[in-house]
Amino acid sequence: MMSLPSAHAAASILLAILMFYGFASGRAKVETISLMTIGAIGLGLYFFPLPGSQPKDGLKLAFEGFGHYALITICALMVMGRGLVVTGALDPAARALTKLWRINHLFGLAITLALAMLLSMLVNDTPVLVLLLPIMVQLAGSGGMPASKTLMPINAALLIGGMATTIGTSTNLLVMSIAADLGMPLLSVFHFTPIVLGAALVAFPYMLFIMPRLLPDNSRQSSHTVRRFLATLRIGKDSAFVGKRLRDVDSNLPVDIKFPSGPDTPIEGNARLGISGTHASLEEALRAFDATAAPRWLIDRIRADAAKAGEDINFVEMAIALDSRLIGLTLQTAGLDHVAVIGVDQARRFQHENRECSAEAPLAEGDVLLMMGTVPNLQAFAHDDGLLMLEGAREMPRTAKALVALAIMGGSVALASFGFLPIAISALGGALLMFVTGCVKFDRVGRALSAKVIVLVAASIAIGKIILVSGAADWLGQLLAIGLQYLPAAGVLAAIMLFNTVLTNFASNATAAAVGTPIAFSLGHKLGLPVEPLVLAVLFGCNLCYATPVAYQTNMLIMAEGDYKFGDYIRTGVPLVVLMIVTLSGLLVWKYGL
Repeated sequence: MMSLPSAHAAASILLAILMFYGFASGRAKVETISLMTIGAIGLGLYFFPLPGSQPKDGLKLAFEGFGHYALITICALMVMGRGLVVTGALDPAARALTKLWRINHLFGLAITLALAMLLSMLVNDTPVLVLLLPIMVQLAGSGGMPASKTLMPINAALLIGGMATTIGTSTNLLVMSIAADLGMPLLSVFHFTPIVLGAALVAFPYMLFIMPRLLPDNSRQSSHTVRRFLATLRIGKDSAFVGKRLRDVDSNLPVDIKFPSGPDTPIEGNARLGISGTHASLEEALRAFDATAAPRWLIDRIRADAAKAGEDINFVEMAIALDSRLIGLTLQTAGLDHVAVIGVDQARRFQHENRECSAEAPLAEGDVLLMMGTVPNLQAFAHDDGLLMLEGAREMPRTAKALVALAIMGGSVALASFGFLPIAISALGGALLMFVTGCVKFDRVGRALSAKVIVLVAASIAIGKIILVSGAADWLGQLLAIGLQYLPAAGVLAAIMLFNTVLTNFASNATAAAVGTPIAFSLGHKLGLPVEPLVLAVLFGCNLCYATPVAYQTNMLIMAEGDYKFGDYIRTGVPLVVLMIVTLSGLLVWKYGL
């Protein structure tokens, strides 16, 4: 008869359940629950130490997550991702994907999911996500689906692709190495790829059609109307569009761009065209036309000011106050020197107001100006000329550093993907190079990091460690073995997958692999089943980490960008877990003739 768990094991299981309930209920912030979990482990082990340990050992276990290589890796990857964004290094890739998404959002998402799945079969999941994450965020801002509706399906596709080969994830390598130590022959890289691809075909429609519908729209623009700015497009004489009509270039522009002059207007060199659109759309139009929205000499002066002062160029919205000197003036007569107005959102207060809808019209109280300049110059302009700076300032990409950022990211990914360096070392080195080369400024690093993710990672590492060292994982494995002797082969495989899925979603992949692989060997001998499909069930279960943010580091990387809550992972991840377990179990039974 099986014995009861030890007091420490029982307490660990109870704490894991309470932590999960706290996250799932949403009654307290993730940071609060994470810190309470760490505190409970530290205090509990201080007053009730594990057998053979000292009170200070418990404190070390509770807080070691803050210095764990997994947390360092995640933070370093966030910094590198920030470097790609602020340098505009991924703008070309984002524009290429944008063209696909303009054909159809579902088509664009389908291509992105397939690309993510294929890449992660040979490249570690985390670097692939780091490459795709800023692209999807930029894409959301330029008319694609909200990032909160795409990042979760893309992450799931990465995880499915990652479990398709023996080298897809570090967890796969760990399971295979443990199995080899226990006597199972090593499997080739693509040995079980057809099984995973079969399950992927079943899961693909769910990720494409259903997951986005189950996720909220957490984009910042969902809560308010996006401003449309009037601007003047200054076309250069060498523009590729000179000699064409506006209707001929519509396919190259964002869908919300409007030209008051009409689609038949010819495009001439050195022309000034009226245009309207959102900030992101105006930037895309300016890039497409190789044009500016302010005099070129003024743009050049702003760039020179930024280079001389070592400052970034920012875009910021400013509202014209009642006492502003700009009221009644036009942009041409305003005497702007070290700042530029990119667009004007006119305040229409009276029905009878007949002011021309143009960036060239006189300015009025309440107009919102889209300004460009360095922060000190923008602040001085607002103070001197009676304007109110609104929230939402955005840095202009430092495109001169784009190739440097790409080289750093590419080098870090390559070193980790081909096994020359652990991902933690290559990511940390890449983050340091981002600072040294100026791709990311050290005083702006806080914008790249998420406090919520940091404490969540630390708490998940602590809870996984206490489940392992307290004997809770071993006790759960023994309990599983007792009940499986009465199930058919498909049920045994499904139960093993489910057991490892629970461990990987609430403890860690390494814990699931370390506990589950020996159990698979033991069950194979006791039940008279071949070991290989049971080990593959362990491997698959360790990769079905969709249901919680603590299950895998890519889950936590998307949490901040998608502004996800714990319940979002449960709502979309649990159905996918069930679908994959049923499909993979059936395919394993068919493949091995069980």
